[in-house]
Amino acid sequence: MGIIFTKLWRLFNHQEHKVIIVGLDNAGKTTILYQFSMNEVVHTSPTIGSNVEEIVVKNTHFLMWDIGGQESLRSSWNTYYTNTEDLKKAGLLVFANKQDVKGCMTVAEISQSLQLTSVKDHQWHIQACCALTGEGLCQGLEWMMSRLRVR
Repeated sequence: MGIIFTKLWRLFNHQEHKVIIVGLDNAGKTTILYQFSMNEVVHTSPTIGSNVEEIVVKNTHFLMWDIGGQESLRSSWNTYYTNTEDLKKAGLLVFANKQDVKGCMTVAEISQSLQLTSVKDHQWHIQACCALTGEGLCQGLEWMMSRLRVR
């Protein structure tokens, strides 16, 4: 009886976790989103507004918002999270994308440039990746999921 209850609980008890993907224009945000949702590279044009996809990993639901990164759109980013009390518990995952590009910044250089070590009130992680191949993306998701298990 306990095993049946546990399986039913896992089947129907799922929380949705919201993820906001922000970054500079042409950083690979949309490519990352569609690697997660379709496991393939989708040729994209600059995002005006946002793209939203739900992905499910091990019965964990993520609602991912990919927000356009053009300079003219950046002032609207805060509308996606204004008055969101949950940000107190939010983690910060930085994908150091385009690691396949010769001369790209290393994870350490990006971390230093963003001054990530000064972030003391939120857990953060920086993950090297290549959105075109998907390399490193699963490790970033694993970090997000490990945070959910700890809370």
